[in-house]
Order: sequence, then C-alpha cells, then structure tokens
Amino acid sequence: MDRVRVRFAPSPTGFLHLGGARTALFNWAFARKMKGTFILRIEDTDVVRSTEASVEVILESLEWLGLHWDEGPRVGGPYGPYFQSERLHFYREYAEKLLREGLAYRCYCTPEELEERRQMVIAKGESWRYDRKCYALPDAERKRLEEQGRKPVLRFFIPPGTTTFQDMLRGEVLFHNQELDDFVIMKSDGMPTYNFACVVDDALMRITHVIRGDDHISNTPRQVLLYRALDFPVPEFAHIPMILGKDRTRLSKRHGSPSVTYYRDKGYLPEAMLNYLARLSWATGEEEKEIFTREEIIERFSLSQVTKHAAVFDLDKLNWMNGVYIRKTDNRYLASLLRDILLREGRFREEDFTPEFLEYLENLIAIMKDRLKYLAQIVEEADYFFREDFAFDPEAFEKVLLPEGTEEILRECLKALQDLPDFTVETLENAIRKKAEELNLKAARLIHPLRVSVSGQKVGPGLFELLSVLGKERVLKRIERALDALEERRRTS
Repeated sequence: MDRVRVRFAPSPTGFLHLGGARTALFNWAFARKMKGTFILRIEDTDVVRSTEASVEVILESLEWLGLHWDEGPRVGGPYGPYFQSERLHFYREYAEKLLREGLAYRCYCTPEELEERRQMVIAKGESWRYDRKCYALPDAERKRLEEQGRKPVLRFFIPPGTTTFQDMLRGEVLFHNQELDDFVIMKSDGMPTYNFACVVDDALMRITHVIRGDDHISNTPRQVLLYRALDFPVPEFAHIPMILGKDRTRLSKRHGSPSVTYYRDKGYLPEAMLNYLARLSWATGEEEKEIFTREEIIERFSLSQVTKHAAVFDLDKLNWMNGVYIRKTDNRYLASLLRDILLREGRFREEDFTPEFLEYLENLIAIMKDRLKYLAQIVEEADYFFREDFAFDPEAFEKVLLPEGTEEILRECLKALQDLPDFTVETLENAIRKKAEELNLKAARLIHPLRVSVSGQKVGPGLFELLSVLGKERVLKRIERALDALEERRRTS
C-alpha cells in the first residue's frame, strides 16, 4: 500500500465551521495513525467570495486546534502550489486533454436559454438534465456564436452505464450514469469548477484517501468518471456523516455559533474542542470513556469505527467537557487566556496587565474554575471582578440588603475587616464568624449581605475566598458603596 496521503481542502469564504474542523480532525488523525501525510489545500477559485482574511482565519483555527499540516500554506511541499488560484495552468492542461480526446465539449448555451429549456421539461413532469444541444455543434455554428461574443463553458461527456465506488463507511455505492448530466468542468471565464479542480489536484498531489462530509457523495460519481477519463488512479473514499443541531437540521448559527473562532474567543480550550469533535460519529468501543487526549485519539482512531448516521451537536456536553479540561489546566495558563479575552473585549489595554493584575487573574480563576464551562463566563456572569460600578441584582438588593438591621450588620463587618492584619481565607472566616457570635446572629446573616455588597449577586464562589481575592482595599470600598446605596434608597423611598 502506498504511503497514506490525505487532504483537507476548505474554501476561504468565511470562518472554519465545526463540521469542517471535524473533517480536518478525522483526516489529521487518520494520517497520524497511518504514519502518513496531512495536506492542507485552499480551494479559492470562487474569486468573488474568497478572501485573504478567511484564509488567515482558517489557518489560525487549525493551528489553535493543533491540527498542524505537513504540506500546504506557510510550510510548502513537493506538490504545490497549495492554493487553487495558483494552479490554473494544471486545470487548463487537463481540460484540453479531455477536449482533444472527445471526452469534453464546448457549450455555448446561455443561462437564460438553459433555464427556458429546463422549465419546458419540468412542465412536462420530467426531470431536467442537459440536453447536449452543443455536443455535436457544427464548426460554422460555433464560429457564429463566438463572433457574437459568446464564451463557451466546457462540459464533460457522461458515458452510458453505471459508476461504482467503494466507500470505507458504506461499502459499494452505485450510480446510474443516466441520472447524471454533462456537467461543466471549466467556466466561461476560464476558472475550473469544484469537481474538476478537485480531481486534478487530488491526483497531482498523490492523495490516497478522500475523507469528507457525506454531502459530497453526489459529487463522487462525477469525480470517479473524471479520474478514469484522465487515467488517474482513483483514491479511496470515506464520506463521514454531517453534524446536525438538536432539531436534526444542519448545524447553523441558530444552534449556537458553528465557527471554531467563536469558541476560541469564548475561552473554550483547544484540547476540549478537539476531544469533543473527535467523539462526534466516532464509536470508540469504549462508550463509558469520554475524555481522550490527543495521543489517545491518534492511537485509537479508525475509520471503521466512524458511524454512518449524523452526529448531533450538544452544547451542554461540550460545556461539560470543557469544564473538565478547565479544572485540569494550570491556573497561570488559564489566566493568560482570560487576559486575551479581556483585551479582545476592549476592557483593558496591554499596559494594564501588570504582574500584580495577572496574579489577580490567576487567583480569581482558582476560586471560579470549579464553576466554569468556558472562561468568558467570568466576564459574562462575574464582571464585578473587573469594575467597581457593577449593578446590584434587584432581587438580591431587596431581599438581602434592605431588611431591617442589615446596615448595622454591614457597619460591624466593616469595622471587623478594617482591623485585620491580613486578608487570608482563614483570618476572614474567623473574623466574620467571631463577629456573628458577638452580635448573637447566625453567620449566614452576615455572609449574605457581605456577598451582595462586594459582588452585587446572591450566588458565587465561597465568600471568604472571594473576599481574599478581591483584597482589603476593594472589599472595604464596596461595603461602603453598598451602605451608600442603602442610604440613598431609604432617603428617596
């Protein structure tokens, strides 16, 4: 068997979505398992929609996931270029070959003419396939049309019979050629179509296995016919199932963002995302095991274990899995990721991240990580860590701070905390519990107002851990702010 060579070939027309990332992962894992080569090819022949910014986003997304390619953009390789827009001479060369051998022909039909004929066929209750009007066009007619300014497309001639191929997940797949029409391989502007460019590139890049989404199955018979017409070896195919939302429709923005960069920017960890994507449609045979390291994925991955039915994207499960990885991850590293989130959101400038502030981020992560599904949750649900003008939850203010006697309790707590020589968890807890005994109150009668005073919320991390992380100066100012808010409420009510 030849050395395995697989490719991931995205079109740079937007972000890398989760389905594409899972396809890249399966190709990468198969290549690593088989000691083969993982190739990245950018299919940018759609000149209107393809952008350099999208190329960069795709490369960044793959690198973030750790799916490093052996050949392709930035790294080069012996079978480049790896951008289709730089390979146009190859497509023209092989299109001319098909034309010379009578396996392709020029078609001068305009879109309007094709649509008119299509509607006529449909009106009869029949299905439309190109009617080969231009297949045997006389030279004189071709010349006349060209003099009118018509630029032809090239169509591939579909032979009679059937086309079969072996799918590594589905076994033998058969198509009747009469169900296919003479499809366009080169457009009138000289650009190749997807099916044609894909075949030429896969052949010239020595691709041995094509692993892609099962939405491409209908393209495969056309590509197999092209491989054979061009005397190229036909690679093996594996069409992996799509990823659906919980409503069993194709994954889209309404199911949550489908892009990799969205989850990166939310503070999901690449190891968790890779693990989660790997488990979509991969039946490992260890159904009780959910957590797989990168090395375990490579070691155990097999296309024979990939299921044929669609996978369902479950955000709750991804959140659970990411939480598992967060709890296993070093606080300093998590703090660096939180720093990036804060910078992206424009809350702070680069110079704000002093050693003291970075230590503060590390400490707050230590008390929050057991509650986290993703890192941006800290910013979304606990912004009191980063601002002094946080809002008080209305219900918490009414039920916890407004009851009679709370102001006096807060003033007593303020005195107790002002006298503390240090703000460790132990000294804070001892001081508050001692004050509760002095006031002949349960500790909870002090703890709840203190929490709302320093965070604006009724729930959160352990109070004494929270006070310790916030530090003495912040805590005292926040208690005074809560007292001012209570005084203002009573004055205006």
